Amino acid sequence: MELKTILAAVDHTLLKQESTWADIQTICDDAMKYHTASVCIPACYVAQATEYMKGRADAVKVCTVIGFPNGYSTTKTKCFEAEDAVANGAEEIDMVINVGMLKEGRDEDVLAEINAVKAACHGRLLKVIIETCLLTEDEKIRMCGIVSRSEADFIKTSTGFSTGGATFEDVALMKAHMAEGKGIKAAGGIASLEDAVKFLSLGATRLGTSRIIKIIKNEQASGY
Repeated sequence: MELKTILAAVDHTLLKQESTWADIQTICDDAMKYHTASVCIPACYVAQATEYMKGRADAVKVCTVIGFPNGYSTTKTKCFEAEDAVANGAEEIDMVINVGMLKEGRDEDVLAEINAVKAACHGRLLKVIIETCLLTEDEKIRMCGIVSRSEADFIKTSTGFSTGGATFEDVALMKAHMAEGKGIKAAGGIASLEDAVKFLSLGATRLGTSRIIKIIKNEQASGY
């Protein structure tokens, strides 16, 4: 697989609590240099990043996260976050589901929340983070069904802030159970180019990672 194909699937990510604007500028510069799909950054930097890359972003999108990382904000709060992010220039939104709601069997409520957030995105891309490390296999399959029925565009494995990240097994499971036309994003723990290639070959269409660019730059590959 060509390197440019891998990079075109990468959401170049920096979501650490201690991230500064200087750190965000660096990943924006890297994303533009290496032609990644997007930069995935904290919501507080979306407006700055949008302005910083304006006119020279070479189709690099600005992505941010809402309900992050725990997912138990109210639906109204998540919708406000999405509206605010879009108003500030975000073109892609990654939302965290309410895991407890899923575990209670409230699948229709989970679906309704996803659709409410999608409406708040005003046509922008929505990825749904299901936090696979906290779910049983049955719950993962149910979430594939819910996201497949929803107006969202992607299902996403992980926040990278819980007990585990993406696994090959989970991406294969998603590929087997997601409806045609829905994207799959593997995120968290993608540690090498070999990992990236395998995730893509299994059916992932986006990769949430900071490590791939670091590897290419011969930097220490640690982090999300």
